[in-house]
Amino acid sequence: MKHRRQRISFGAATASILLALLCAVQLLAVLRAPAAWLPREIDVRLQPGESIVLGRTELGAPRAAARQLTLRRDIAGSWWLRNLAPVQPIVLRRGDARARSSDVPLARGQQIQAGAVRFTVLAQDAGSVTLSNGGRTWHYDGATLLQDGALQQACLDAPLASRALALWNRVTPHALGLARPVSLGGLLYCGNRIASTTLEAGTASLARLQDGRIALSVRGDQPVLVSTAHGWEDAAGRDQPLAATDAFAVGRTIFTLTPNGDMLHMTPSGQVALSNAPQVQLPEAVRWQWQQRTPFTLPAPTPLAWAAALGVLLLGGLSVVPLLRGRAAGASIALPLLTALVAATATLLLVSQRSGGAPGVGISLFLAWATLWLTLRFQARIGLLPAVAVLLLGAGLLIQLEMGLGARDTAWLRHFQNSTALLGLGLPGALLLLHCVGRNNLSRPVTERVLLTLAGMALVGVLLQVCFGSETGVFDIQPFEFAKFALAALSAHCLALVAGGATHQQRNWRFWLRMAAPVLLFVFLLGVALVRVDDYSPLVLLLVWSSAMALAWCASRGRRAALVTAAVAICLLVAGGAALRSSGAFLGALGFYPERFQVWSAPTVHPHTGQQMLLGARAIAEGGWLGADNAFGLAALGGAAGDALAIPAIQDDFAPAFLLQRHGLAAGLALWTLQALFLVALVRIAAGAWGRALAANDFRRAWLGRFQCFALCGGAAFVAGHLLLSWGTNLAMFPIMGQPMSFLSAGGSHLLFFICPLLAFGMASTPFNEEIQSCRSMSNTKSWAR
Repeated sequence: MKHRRQRISFGAATASILLALLCAVQLLAVLRAPAAWLPREIDVRLQPGESIVLGRTELGAPRAAARQLTLRRDIAGSWWLRNLAPVQPIVLRRGDARARSSDVPLARGQQIQAGAVRFTVLAQDAGSVTLSNGGRTWHYDGATLLQDGALQQACLDAPLASRALALWNRVTPHALGLARPVSLGGLLYCGNRIASTTLEAGTASLARLQDGRIALSVRGDQPVLVSTAHGWEDAAGRDQPLAATDAFAVGRTIFTLTPNGDMLHMTPSGQVALSNAPQVQLPEAVRWQWQQRTPFTLPAPTPLAWAAALGVLLLGGLSVVPLLRGRAAGASIALPLLTALVAATATLLLVSQRSGGAPGVGISLFLAWATLWLTLRFQARIGLLPAVAVLLLGAGLLIQLEMGLGARDTAWLRHFQNSTALLGLGLPGALLLLHCVGRNNLSRPVTERVLLTLAGMALVGVLLQVCFGSETGVFDIQPFEFAKFALAALSAHCLALVAGGATHQQRNWRFWLRMAAPVLLFVFLLGVALVRVDDYSPLVLLLVWSSAMALAWCASRGRRAALVTAAVAICLLVAGGAALRSSGAFLGALGFYPERFQVWSAPTVHPHTGQQMLLGARAIAEGGWLGADNAFGLAALGGAAGDALAIPAIQDDFAPAFLLQRHGLAAGLALWTLQALFLVALVRIAAGAWGRALAANDFRRAWLGRFQCFALCGGAAFVAGHLLLSWGTNLAMFPIMGQPMSFLSAGGSHLLFFICPLLAFGMASTPFNEEIQSCRSMSNTKSWAR
């Protein structure tokens, strides 16, 4: 026992030292970052009748074109805006309404000149239009396109998702139809396309606006003309009045407008360009008011932020009530209060940076440190799982911090700030909710109802994504991440019941509903992955999870079955990987995600879609073993991030490529070791939970142990799937797939809805003698009644 205590103390000291070193490196990066300046306000002064052209330099908008827009004042003194770059539409905000500069609501009698074809709007109502080119007539209601009263034949190259969406719109009532834009241009009359021989496909489209009207939208270099009372106008270059406009956005840069006589004040936010010095060459009519980016500024939080933080603090304080009733020691009460305080602070910063100004990077860094150290010291003894997890989280935050400090605009640092706020909210909140899992204040029926509720919420979220979102999520949330956690937990509950002999119970409708719920959720997620997502990564994740659960089930039934299953799984994995490498082009030729496999097989032939893979490979090669600076990235701390930020989605899908370029392959090997230890820690806790289930003297404790075992195995499988896909994508072992690397990438939903609950559940599933004293004070050592 003495040697065991010494070994645990050494491990705890090692974890604490490594975390302290990570914090020191993060602080050094912030202190070494050079001074950066950005415009606080842009003032444009024009006399009536004057105009000026503004672009990327004058606006401080990195995504704007060199000549993006024209601002002018008419003779009466009113301000007008015209977009000069149709490839980058300008979004105008008028109250709660949003409108793009390229959107033209159609009216009856209006004409559209799209290439060599002229269309006439024969009829128009609140939700549909009827067009004619003189020989054919089309009716479009925002979801379904009819040519001469009949559906057009499906396009031969239409993906499965498009075909499924068209079928849904045909068989469901109009109120349940999903928006499906109509593409103008190209040579084909099929699906949701209307041909125009001299117009490139996709240049123009018809779509439903927020108010239900059908509008023409143009995005491309080719002009599309619309008739007005004053003649023909370019649809993408029409003058837009700014009289009732509150703000407009160019790319990810938002400009809040304040007219003041002959001066227009524009306050930029979002993605704003940074300068090394407060100077830039500007026209005489344009003036910038500068501000310096400082690491320890905290803008005044909004009332909404204070209210949200107070609500989280009060909810967290409820966890102290049982301790007060049990007259627990002061130390036992202080830890839950501190945890609630961290979660409330994270809520305050999260709401503030979404509704007002973002805090300085130093404030976010302090919040990250508080969360990491709280997680490490949350239990009386530091176990392998929290020790490895905080190191992985610290490494991921360091990578995001380096990207933010090394970028030349403010948007990159928002990824770090969002991650710290979500981590500070999600992890302490999950620890408070789950730190006493396995105690007598939980019951199996209540847990079952909670799991069914979570499954229902996951289904609703995924359905909202199908109806109103895209493959990236809906309402800035990715419901698929929450659905994975719900699937793992609900399946674990069902397997725990069956493994304990639940099949001998009465098989009424409740039993079958209980057993069918995870199957239905799995099938629904599989269907969404096939229809809505443009790559097959969700299929791989579900395959890895289902294989792991089958292996865990066989292992629970006997060693021989487990060994046979493991051998078969390994053989299939090796054979599948070899087949994928050798027959990727063949799979693409068969129509199985052809774009992904074609780019993967020959990225140089596809310079645009293959750019992500080529730039990632170049960045990894630049890193070598010691990093691009030959000092494991320490010499480059706080400096420019270089060309690596040109990799598309580097903060999400290609974060490992930045790690290898910045810190070298040696740092990559250290990260692989930590990731392997995290999976080992989860499996180790799962095995301990299974052992406690076998030794339990009542069926409820036995069910809880089995539930913890299967849930942790499922969570470990999903994490392993993410690591496999991410490393395979970055190292070009697999085609490009949009899955974040757990702990390292800036995937907010993955962190909040999957990683934080899984980590808290794993820590709560440790043996009883390793839990915090507050849990002991709340526990009832008596066994539950049968």
